[in-house]
This record gives sequence, structure tokens and C-alpha cells, in this order.
Amino acid sequence: MDKAKVFGYFMVAFLAGVFVGSFVADPTRFMMVLLVLGAFNFVVFGHRDRMMGVAIGGIFLCAALGVFRYGQVNFSQSRLISFANVQVGGKGVAVQLVGYIDQEPTLTSTGNTSIVFKVTQLIVPGQTLMLDERTLIIAKSSQQYTFGDELSVSGALSLPDNFTPDFDYVSYLKNKDIRTTMLFPKITADAVTLPWIERTKLTLYKKLFVVKNAFEDSISASLAEPYASYINGVLLGSRQNIPQYIKDNFNKTGTTHILAISGYNITIIAQALLAGLVFFVRRRQAFWISVGCVILFTILTGAGASVVRAAVMGILLMAANGYGRMYDPKNSILLAAAVMVWLNPISLRSDVGFQLSFLAVLGLMYLYPVFDRAVRKKFKNKVAEELKETLLMTASAQLMVLPLLIYYFKQLSLVSLPANLLVLPLMPFTMLFGFLTGLGGLLFQPLGHALAVFAWLLSAYQLGIISWLGGLSWSSLLISIQWYTLVGAYAIIIAWMWRAYSKIKHV
Repeated sequence: MDKAKVFGYFMVAFLAGVFVGSFVADPTRFMMVLLVLGAFNFVVFGHRDRMMGVAIGGIFLCAALGVFRYGQVNFSQSRLISFANVQVGGKGVAVQLVGYIDQEPTLTSTGNTSIVFKVTQLIVPGQTLMLDERTLIIAKSSQQYTFGDELSVSGALSLPDNFTPDFDYVSYLKNKDIRTTMLFPKITADAVTLPWIERTKLTLYKKLFVVKNAFEDSISASLAEPYASYINGVLLGSRQNIPQYIKDNFNKTGTTHILAISGYNITIIAQALLAGLVFFVRRRQAFWISVGCVILFTILTGAGASVVRAAVMGILLMAANGYGRMYDPKNSILLAAAVMVWLNPISLRSDVGFQLSFLAVLGLMYLYPVFDRAVRKKFKNKVAEELKETLLMTASAQLMVLPLLIYYFKQLSLVSLPANLLVLPLMPFTMLFGFLTGLGGLLFQPLGHALAVFAWLLSAYQLGIISWLGGLSWSSLLISIQWYTLVGAYAIIIAWMWRAYSKIKHV
């Protein structure tokens, strides 16, 4: 048996174990069953064929490891939980937390400030506990808070609830390593004692966010709205200033990924960037330039966990479809997914961005070659050939994520493919001139205004296309599917791909 295939099976088994473990009430018992089955198969098959015994036994063992890892993280103890929902006389008992803001604060739909707070100390009467946990604080927006602010907060901790049956808010927060919330506490500035490594990281990230905020202000000073907010959205993921009607049009046209810093976004944009650069430099040089742009993009956004994950997926995809066409990238993608899931196993089931990222990569790996072979025709005109490649890549990613998009967002866009085809090919240039506008504005404001003309032309065209297609009465349909329909849809896609690859092998 091919060792590379066995390794791939091990990675798939681990991911499957994590996924199945997320539905199991008693993961320990289920893990023991898998271990027994693994040992049994190793003995039975190993007696006949040592490699076969290792392969089949190892698959069960890797699945058991996935179940174990999910249970380890999901049921990990949180000291903050012990103090949540504690009431005396009908009122929550206040505790004092000391720590710092661990992410850029955002505004909620009600206009309040949402703060991810890293707790280093929990102070209760008679004792001080040293912690390394996160909690979510909802505060009044009258006070401005920034990343890295060192604070002392006093209030009652509570456990989050699922407010609607359509959204698992508890799992959403758990995916961010948040198990508790605190509503409108008393907040004061306070000094925090941190290890030098964490202090260095905090200092570095503070400087990065200063650069980011200055860059956003530079773009806002050079471009009118809503184009400035759109450029900041596609470059830095800053969506809160984009008008709601524009967000609605992006939803209707299936192009929301453009505004979100996710692997799905970086995957598509990185491929478009690579396709655009090959007009000017060789493919391998275009690959490394694209990688450099993705890394700079990641650093500029603050290098959060979700952005780093998205960047890894995007770079791996470029390696698979660009620089690395000479080798089989399947195991590299599976290994990357397994490592990401090991670090945060809850993301496999609860993180829609991760799921879309992974499926988009699989679509470009497996569907694109099938579509490319079906078209067959090679255009003598290089521009036509690149347009064909962009069309097929877009269709591949769109088809692979379509069932999941319908399942989560209960909406089917009928204009998604033309919208993506009309907008995505220009994204590298929009990002390029948007970046130059911000940089030019930082150096010399009139230069920023001059470069903003190109950014405005591109963003005006793209927003115009999105608004036009999103404004059509038939642009999208409200549709809801159950989990078994989702499984059936992907079973059909996989069966079709299997058949297509079988035909290719026999040609």
C-alpha cells in the first residue's frame, strides 16, 4: 500500500474523529471502542499483511485521537465558569477581573461595544487567582477602547445562551475560546503583570494596530464613502462602516467572502492575484510575490488566529495550483487542516469560515481539473486563456461551497457566478490601488488623492455591479435545507468527481 495514501487516510480519520466526537455525548467511551477496534484490526490484518494491519489499525487509532482531542478541549475546565450565574438575593455576584483587551473591539447591532477580554487575574474576597482565559464583555459605546488596553473590570459573570434556534451562539463563542460573558461592568484602567513573551507580543500587536488605524484613516481621507469603507473592508476586513444595504447586496449576490477575512476570501483573491501577476512575470515569481502579499496582508490586519489560518489555506492553495503543480498537494492540505483542527478542534464543526475555506480549497483541487479537462480548448490568446482559468476556478470554488452556504445562510444566489466573474478578476487591482492610496496618503496626502482616482474607478464599478445584480427581484431565493440534504448534496458531488476521475484514468 502506498505510504502517501496511508498518511492521507490517517489525516482524514483524525478529522472524522474530531467531527464525530463533536456529536457524541460520552467521548471517552466512544474513544475506547475505537481503540479496541484499532487493536483488533491491527492483529487480524497484520497477521496476513503487516502494512495493511498498520494502515487499518492506524485509521481507527487516528479517529480515536480526534475524539480525544475534541473532548479534551470541549470539556476543559474554566475557572470563570465556576463564578458564572452565581446570584445572591436575585442579583448576580460581582467579581473583579484584571487583564487586557485581546482583540480589536467591535460594535454590536444595538450600538454597544463588544470586547474580547484576556483575564490574567480573578479577584474575589479573600483570594486572587491567576488565570489565562477569555471572556466577552459588552460595554457602553460612550467610552473608547482599543486593543491592548490594560483594564480592571467588575461585574457579574454569566453563561452565554443560544438566543435563536438557527444560530449556536454558545459554540460560536467556544470556538473563540470564550465560555463566559459580562454585561456592562464597571471598567477602570489598571496595570497588568505579564510574562515577557506575552508582553512583547502585546507591544508588537499594539504597534501593528496603530499602523492599521493610520492606514484606514489615510484611505478615508482620500476616498469618499462608501468607497473608502469598501476598500478598507477588502484590504483589512473592517466591515462595520460599510452601509447595511451594500452588505445585503453582497449577501444576495454570493460575494460576501470579498468583505470577510477568511480562507474563502484569501483563497479566491490569492488565485486572482496569481493569475493577474502572470501577465508580467513568470508563474513561479508570481507565486512568491503573491505569498509575500498575503503575508503582508496578514501582518497588517493584526495576524489574528482566524486570519493566520486563512492565510495558510490561501498559500497552500496557491502552491497546489500554481508553483506546486508538479506534485500532489492533497496530503499537504490535509496535514494543514489536521494541524489547524488539532489547535482548535471546535472549529471543524462551529467555524463556518474554516469550513468554507477548506471546501473552497478542495473545490479548486478536485473540481478545477475536471472542468479544465471538459473544456479542453487552449486559447492562443493569453488573455482569453487567463479568463478561462479564472472562470473555471470561480465555478469550482462556488460549486463546492454552495450546499454549505445554503445550509447556513438559507439563501440561494441566482447571480453568484456572474457576480463573481465580473468582480473577482479586478480584485488584485482594486487591492493594489487601494493599498497604494493608503500608503501614498501616509507619505503625502495629495499623492493619496491622485492614486485614489484609480481605486475609486475600480470600487465604483464593482459596487455598481453588486448593487445592480443584488437589486434584481430574482437575484436570490430563500431556501432552507436540513443536514441530511446537505450530506446528500456532497455525496452526489463526491460521487460525480469520483466518476469523472475514473474516466480520466481510463483515457
